[in-house]
Amino acid sequence: MALRLIYRGQTSIPVEVEGFTPDWAADKSLAEIERFEIFHGNCKIPLAEMFAVSGNAGDRRLDFEGDLAGVHWVGAHMQSGAIHIQGSVGRHLGSQMRGGEIVVRGDTGDWAGCEMRKGTIHVQGNAGDLIGGAYRGSTKGMTGGVILVDGNAGDEIGHTMRRGLVAIGGGAGDMVGFNMIAGTVLVLGECGIRPGAGMRRGTLGLFGPNPPPLLPSFRYGSTFQPTMVRLLLRDLRQRGFRVDDALFDAAYDLYHGDLVSVGRGEILLRHVAV
Repeated sequence: MALRLIYRGQTSIPVEVEGFTPDWAADKSLAEIERFEIFHGNCKIPLAEMFAVSGNAGDRRLDFEGDLAGVHWVGAHMQSGAIHIQGSVGRHLGSQMRGGEIVVRGDTGDWAGCEMRKGTIHVQGNAGDLIGGAYRGSTKGMTGGVILVDGNAGDEIGHTMRRGLVAIGGGAGDMVGFNMIAGTVLVLGECGIRPGAGMRRGTLGLFGPNPPPLLPSFRYGSTFQPTMVRLLLRDLRQRGFRVDDALFDAAYDLYHGDLVSVGRGEILLRHVAV
């Protein structure tokens, strides 16, 4: 039986639940869980002031319900278990997580999966900026794990990421894969300007029907049908991610760059026949 948390907060002040994870709650009583300290602005309050708590956390599953758009740091630092959110959620979802699974049946804010190491995040709505990226001043973004966003995402997806996979089912904003060290970012819809700027290694797959213009520091390599793409798309489908059948047999244009950096990254654009 999962631990059920129904959000009942009526406030425009941010609520932060950092540290409240399935692994922390697993061996705690309901009374202990209700006393867990969260932040309402800069004030510490017990969890029970904002959430109605019921069920049992012994199976390491937390079920959140309600509009949590003003609730931040859900699942941050989690190491195991599962979090299911029925509704939207705020910033820093799954930040620095080391394992487990988070499923959001709604939208999420900025910095989801920032600097995560392991685990899976599946957002069935839209996401904000810096998904899977690095916090300002950090040298690495996500270093492992999988982030899936069924809808659209914002700017700087995969900023300085080191390993892992980010897949965006809709469109993305500007500077996808900015300063990438390695890893893979796939965008199945349109994306904004300057994708791959400063990337050193890694792969950007920009599969929308209207490929964006690339920076002049990328060089064309070839047009082909990479087996790697089909394997990635098949894996995404197995994870419940929607993939257009046409992508499996499409041809892709390969570009190398960013040549102002190490220059060993690659961008794959869906080939458009002239």
